[in-house]
Amino acid sequence: MQQAEREAAERRAEEARLARERNLFQRSVAGVTPLRESGRISLLPPRPQPHPRQRELDEAAALREALSDEFDVESLLETDEGLSYRRHHVGADVPRRLRRGQWAIQAQVDLHGLRRDEAREQLGEFLHQAQAAGLRCVRVVHGKGLGSPGRTPVLKTKVRGWLVQNQLVQAFVSARASEGGHGALVVLLAPKLV
Repeated sequence: MQQAEREAAERRAEEARLARERNLFQRSVAGVTPLRESGRISLLPPRPQPHPRQRELDEAAALREALSDEFDVESLLETDEGLSYRRHHVGADVPRRLRRGQWAIQAQVDLHGLRRDEAREQLGEFLHQAQAAGLRCVRVVHGKGLGSPGRTPVLKTKVRGWLVQNQLVQAFVSARASEGGHGALVVLLAPKLV
């Protein structure tokens, strides 16, 4: 009998403990006065969807850097005593001054013997490094095509198209005979951004 009484007492104690736990919240807030109803719901506005700005900037930079081999540059070139190109915001006297050598050539890249893809990559890298170094006038040697099949220049046309598509290039002209003649271009780069 004592065993049964002990078990019944333990059961009652456990039930009392559970009842106290169930009523704990109500006992905790028993003296609180509820706020009056204002009719307003004060929720934070939903957060806007994240906008991938950096990805957009990266994609825009990649598009600027993507140079197409199929770009038709001929309509953009001025044909005078030598081929020349200038962006619309660049003064009309700039090609003439480039041709006369009024800017000192500060660096050059020689694309002789390179395949088209190699030449495109090397030219893009060269232009970036030159502009990052603060250089303004560079020479791009593409060759006259004398070693090409049929002795027709492949890189000559491609290089002009790539230069027109590159936003760092402000203007270019065929080099003077002493600087490579029709096998090279003198290129004016945009100033380095600080």
